[in-house]
Amino acid sequence: MIGIDNTDPQAQDLLEDLIKSGALLKGHFLLRSGLHSRHFLQCALLLQNPSLCARYASYLAKRIEAFNPQTIVSAAIGGILIGHEIAKELGLRHIYAEKSNNGMTLRRFKLKPLERVVVVEDVITTGGTVKEIFSLVREQQGVVCAVSSLVDRSTESLDFGVPYYALLKLPIDTFPPEKLPEDLKNTQAIRP
Repeated sequence: MIGIDNTDPQAQDLLEDLIKSGALLKGHFLLRSGLHSRHFLQCALLLQNPSLCARYASYLAKRIEAFNPQTIVSAAIGGILIGHEIAKELGLRHIYAEKSNNGMTLRRFKLKPLERVVVVEDVITTGGTVKEIFSLVREQQGVVCAVSSLVDRSTESLDFGVPYYALLKLPIDTFPPEKLPEDLKNTQAIRP
């Protein structure tokens, strides 16, 4: 069972849309990390619908605008759609970090000194990518004023040192292969 934290009225709508769109699946999954899970979340299947993407971006934009950002920064590829829609809603610039051989990079974009940014993702699990983006913003003398995501699927509390708002808190348990619960031991894992 997923422990759902409905901190906003829109959280239940988002959960229902994730299920309807096939973005949230239940079963036995083998994740890229090598861990196993009863649930798999692929927000791209929700965000491929432009009206749903715009609806949830609007909800997040209302929270983000209080931080007076000048730019929205997201991670390629997952955060690009929601980040772009939030920026459009707020009339801001949107840029994205992308993977390179040495981690994340802002190779296509430059920030001005003290430029205020909000880092936006579709899903945050451990916060590792967000922290890499923080470093990139600081290297260019920008200032991260907040973090936001559609879904916080972490099982532990995340602290970025700035305000963090997720529309839906959806902790999803994961298990190493040697510590599978009985119900997963008896089923074949699917690699999504």
